[in-house]
Amino acid sequence: MTQEEGDLDGLVRKRIRALRVAQGWSLEELAGRTNLSQSSLSRIENGQRRLALDQLVLLARALDTTLDQLVETADDDVVISPTVDAARGLMRWPVKSDPGMTVVRQRMTEPPPENPARMRAHPGREWLVVLSGTAILMLGHRRFRVEANQAAEFPTMMPHAIGADGGPCEILGIFDRDARRGHQRQDPDGDPTP
Repeated sequence: MTQEEGDLDGLVRKRIRALRVAQGWSLEELAGRTNLSQSSLSRIENGQRRLALDQLVLLARALDTTLDQLVETADDDVVISPTVDAARGLMRWPVKSDPGMTVVRQRMTEPPPENPARMRAHPGREWLVVLSGTAILMLGHRRFRVEANQAAEFPTMMPHAIGADGGPCEILGIFDRDARRGHQRQDPDGDPTP
């Protein structure tokens, strides 16, 4: 076994134990969820038993994670640079761990439309964090003020719009796969915008 394989092996074992402990489960409880014996699980966590792919699949499923997440290693490119769309005032970062997610930073100066007929509605969920200023989030006929350092999460099937309140604001918008697709269908450039 190479040094790199040994490091990954130890990392996977630590993740298994950490996920089990985070769930508040004993070895006995995890054994019941995986059909592995308690002693086998103990030996897996302590490095006294070889890691087998079939066992890792069972453990990942029981621990509510994926096999990929259980065995992933840190990439060299931890820092991600954004792409900039200066004409629209957008910065976008790809989310490597979930290609369906999109993160967009946008500076807004105009208030949102308050007429629900001019708002977007599509499948998905969105999250926004106000970095500076104050944003107004319109959800149907409801109006929410979101101040700097506050966040909002909402289903995008509700007609929604986001804009500035009394001056510029800067937001970070996070779109799940469905919300991103909904914005791409409505935006002729194919870029998600809050």
